[in-house]
Amino acid sequence: MTTQQQTAGRVFSGAQPSGNMHLGNYLGAFKNWVRLQDNYECIYCVVDMHAITVWQDPAELQSQTREAAAAYMAAGVNPEQSILFNQSKVAGHAELAWIFNCVSRLGWLNRMTQFKDKAGKNKEKSSVGLYVYPNLMAADILLYKATHVPVGDDQKQHLELTRDIAQKFNTDFGKELFPLTEPIIMGEGARIMSLRDGSKKMSKSDPSEFSRINLNDDADTIAQKIRKARTDAEPLPATAEGLDSRPEAANLVGIYAALMDQSRDAVCAEFEGQGFAEFKKALTDVAAAKLAPITEEMARLQKDPGYIDSVLASGGERAAAIAAPILAEIKSTVGFL
Repeated sequence: MTTQQQTAGRVFSGAQPSGNMHLGNYLGAFKNWVRLQDNYECIYCVVDMHAITVWQDPAELQSQTREAAAAYMAAGVNPEQSILFNQSKVAGHAELAWIFNCVSRLGWLNRMTQFKDKAGKNKEKSSVGLYVYPNLMAADILLYKATHVPVGDDQKQHLELTRDIAQKFNTDFGKELFPLTEPIIMGEGARIMSLRDGSKKMSKSDPSEFSRINLNDDADTIAQKIRKARTDAEPLPATAEGLDSRPEAANLVGIYAALMDQSRDAVCAEFEGQGFAEFKKALTDVAAAKLAPITEEMARLQKDPGYIDSVLASGGERAAAIAAPILAEIKSTVGFL
């Protein structure tokens, strides 16, 4: 670890092994994780314990955990520079989650909008795990005393809960044990929407394959999906402000901006007055060029599951070594012998 990394702080982040890793995962998370590696001590986790809040086929979960790890690495996460592991390798996540179940308040969890979205009308049939998911997320972060977490709009509420839990624990026990973790707000690409409905986040759970670009899609498939992406008949405006009431158009411009590391205003200025037929061709070229190396590297890594398993095992050992003294301090503070 360099002096720069020591002074910048420690980052924790993770994603579920949900299968069909897609453009939204890459632009909303992985691409930003790679950038953070140079300035922070980074711990990146495949959160397989979060995944089982809804039922998972065991063999499929193992396969998808390897796929997620391959996606992280193919996007540029360096398992020698950062720590890369799957959550269930470190028992401290579950232990601290239970302690936080006893610190967090029901009223706090009742305000979590993601549970309401995921549970829908069947919340009485949802697992308890899905309900207390935010407490486990707080444990993921605070088990390593992470100082920063990269977040998109949909995770801001959970990070606020993490800060509330940390503050209450510190106050209850009269000890400044946990940091109040700061968000790193991601820029363009932090929230990529469905190619078929600009009001919904891009998701692998959408029944339409044309709603998302998967990281294992080839160039022809990417071209087909972008060509069929929903837009409107209006030309591109001069500034991003002109996209405010045009969600599908705004989404495609946002994807282009994120892939090219530009602002949406810059993209609008470049393509002002052009129709989306022309813009989609440019977007197709950019998406195919940027994603091809990731697709190829993912495929190469997935042919060697033994290597992926060794990376996760080594990362788990490194993560556990950081977590162990912190968890011991927490247990002593709580009063456990």
